[in-house]
Amino acid sequence: MKARLIILSSLVLLFISGLFLSFSLPEPPQKKPNIIIILADDMGYSDIGCFGSDVQTPNLDEMAKGGLKMTQFYNASRCCPTRASLLTGLYQHQAGVGDMMNTRPQPAYQGYLNQNCVTIAEAIKAGGYNTLMAGKWHVGQAPEHWPVKRGFDHYFGLIDGASSYFSDYPYRPNQKLTIALEDQPFTPGKGYYSTNAYTDYAIKFIRQNKQTDKPFFLYLAYQCPHWPLQALPEDIAKYKGKFMEGWDKLREKRYQKLLEYGIINKNTKLSPRDEHVPAWETLTEKEKVRWDDKMAVYSAMIDRMDQNIGRLRQTLKDLGEDKNTVIMFLSDNGASSESIKGPGFLPSIIEASRKPSSDPTSFTSYEFAGANLSDAPFRLFKHWEYEGGTATPFIAYGPGIVKPGNQVNAPAHIIDLMSTCLDLAGVAYPKTYHQNKIAATEGISLVPLFKGQAWKGHQALFFEHEGNRAVRQGEWKLVSNYPEKNWHLYNMENDRSELNDLSASNPEKVKELDILYTAWTKRAGVLPFETLGKGKGE
Repeated sequence: MKARLIILSSLVLLFISGLFLSFSLPEPPQKKPNIIIILADDMGYSDIGCFGSDVQTPNLDEMAKGGLKMTQFYNASRCCPTRASLLTGLYQHQAGVGDMMNTRPQPAYQGYLNQNCVTIAEAIKAGGYNTLMAGKWHVGQAPEHWPVKRGFDHYFGLIDGASSYFSDYPYRPNQKLTIALEDQPFTPGKGYYSTNAYTDYAIKFIRQNKQTDKPFFLYLAYQCPHWPLQALPEDIAKYKGKFMEGWDKLREKRYQKLLEYGIINKNTKLSPRDEHVPAWETLTEKEKVRWDDKMAVYSAMIDRMDQNIGRLRQTLKDLGEDKNTVIMFLSDNGASSESIKGPGFLPSIIEASRKPSSDPTSFTSYEFAGANLSDAPFRLFKHWEYEGGTATPFIAYGPGIVKPGNQVNAPAHIIDLMSTCLDLAGVAYPKTYHQNKIAATEGISLVPLFKGQAWKGHQALFFEHEGNRAVRQGEWKLVSNYPEKNWHLYNMENDRSELNDLSASNPEKVKELDILYTAWTKRAGVLPFETLGKGKGE
């Protein structure tokens, strides 16, 4: 009897202990993910391997395969506006950077981020995040507008829009370029190459952050592959001679890969060679070799960026953070057709532009011919609101957070990155910040897409830059070039290369989208470009 009582008492004690443990030892809270946004500069739609290129980008390709690819993701078609929009979750005019980083009296075009917006860095701090940035800023020239004044705990990079990759010497008359560390100017030393240096500091900041046991947000804004075309010799050597078959055949090859990968549908045609680009067969051998050299250097720049993304990923693995980090990659606009010529450049830079791109003292760009290849299969380039200006490859990667092997063809936009980051961080978008009323975000979180779930998407997306304009709603896109101002209508399901204008046969749709666009311009503060004047610092 006594033995039975002892056994019964023991069982009761075990039961009570189990209850106690179940109530007193809850599951530990899930650690918030680190968040990284990587932004390329002036990179075309088909410039990385998983989007049709022969450039070696194994890290981006692996991230695309193990994560999410979005094939109809949009930017704002130019450096400054995209960066303002990406950072704030607003259209660029609402953030004060309706054009470039030049100052104008109109609030939507003041040339730096205003006080009625918050950056992702400012907003995400409410979730206990440390905020890090390396690379190109380009949304506020004066020191009071630098990254450390807009929510970033640590910063290293280029404040301005472009610079040599090997130094910081000026390239325009009356211009002073600034590379900064935290809130102080920085002078590069021997062996400096900006793509490597930005990654060096990003890695340094992440390692320092590990000591705090806090999650981090990193904005890594590469200058690459914006002109000037400058790369390291060992990277250039991989690509010399790879472009001698000519731009027409290379554009066709990219087009076929895009079809094969399912990035574009079978209704999408390859746009004709741009009107500024002659037939390859009309070039002299010297001209062909010069273009091959340019493309070898351009490819080497992207290759080096991918190598550095690999270094960043290895650091995360070394620190045990790779399984708890979401990485998003995109480009700030389409490929650039810009040339290094005219009174806007110093005579020394004009002289340097005549050198082969593989010469480290050169200062060249690849102009219309290179941009036409980079943006295949689309037409037009950076600055315009056609797909060649606004479409970017988008990759999201994060083991356990982003569903692997997923591709989404729904339209999305840089305004969505603010909402996405705050959703991942479990932070509400603020209504006020430092006693200033904050404009409501325009974006929608992409996290449902990361998980392979349904996503409501946008009722419409809007674009305007220096008078060029567009509105995208569902399968329809209305677009216009400045100063022409005529609307052109395209069905993006049947004609994403925008070759068949349907405006004459569908005037009601033109009218419907025009009404939407006009209402947006009033809400966003968009003004006719011809009324703005040049502004200071342009």
